[in-house]
Amino acid sequence: MKELVTGQGLHTVCEEARCPNLWDCWNRGTATFMILGDVCTRSCGFCAVSTGRPGAPDPDEPRRVALAVRALNLAHAVITSVNRDELEDGGAAFIAETIEAVRQEHRCSIEVLIPDFKGSPLAQDRVFSARPDILNHNTETVARLYRSVRPQGKYDWSLELISRAKRAGLFTKSGMMLGLGETMREVRDTMSDLASAGCDILTLGQYLQPTANHLPVARFYHPDEFSDLREAGLSLGFRHVESGPLVRSSYHAEAQAGTRPSER
Repeated sequence: MKELVTGQGLHTVCEEARCPNLWDCWNRGTATFMILGDVCTRSCGFCAVSTGRPGAPDPDEPRRVALAVRALNLAHAVITSVNRDELEDGGAAFIAETIEAVRQEHRCSIEVLIPDFKGSPLAQDRVFSARPDILNHNTETVARLYRSVRPQGKYDWSLELISRAKRAGLFTKSGMMLGLGETMREVRDTMSDLASAGCDILTLGQYLQPTANHLPVARFYHPDEFSDLREAGLSLGFRHVESGPLVRSSYHAEAQAGTRPSER
């Protein structure tokens, strides 16, 4: 996997975000490709991805991602991106182009984990028009903590994106990190907001501080609490809830894809 990613000049969020599940996923032949470079224009308090001024998008990157997906013979491909707020469409057309390139090279389901595009309906619709099999956008945390956790994002942007994707007929997914200072009541309220917005799959995981310069862990949740939240999520109507200390947005994504109605 490492040779393939390096050889194609690609990036994975597995490496850039220091995911604790990297070796498990890579040993199973799965990875989450990160496109539009490895430098993000935002400075979220939890994220290990580099922040700065990114270079121009590589026009050949969609083709190389598609070749890597084919080489791995993936049944389910997951593609995410850094935030590119300096681009007019936030990179939406590039994401759509990558979806289309993968479809041309290999038959598989495709999940994209996308930015909020500053709430732009035009940018969101460009990705929606490529019809990914799963449209993922992480809420990340509760509304009260957005100023410190996602200072350049807005809670309402995230909810509206999920809602618009559902109205466009897409299968939707979102995720939250726990342990940043939220209350259990706030967690449950956010879950309820996402269910009302039309979110189909929910992931809940423990926040782990990637470096000393990032937000500290306010508390560690017990595995039993994650189990309770999973049951609460299912009672709210989510089709699938992946909830546990080491759960991340793309962890077991290939199994979650099987919950789509078309595969029932």
